[in-house]
Amino acid sequence: MAILELRPNCECCDQDLAPSDEAYICSYECTFCKGCKEGILNGICPNCLGNLERRPIRPEAGPVGGLRTHPASTVRVSKNGGCIERPDPSRSKEIYG
Repeated sequence: MAILELRPNCECCDQDLAPSDEAYICSYECTFCKGCKEGILNGICPNCLGNLERRPIRPEAGPVGGLRTHPASTVRVSKNGGCIERPDPSRSKEIYG
């Protein structure tokens, strides 16, 4: 079973994000707070240029264990220098080939 990491912080501003907090992820699970997602990022991941979707909530317990069995990650991931410009998916071929 694949399990989301539920990363503990926003990669742009380093805001703490508890497993139950509103957070946004891309398909690679890059994680961002609502403020960065709606602001500088405009709903686009600066790493893969994919869209950001609301991260699901993992309950404390449940039929497959919840947070008690599968705790959230404690490993912080941050962009060096934060997010300083709005991602532009139209430039992906120009930048990445």
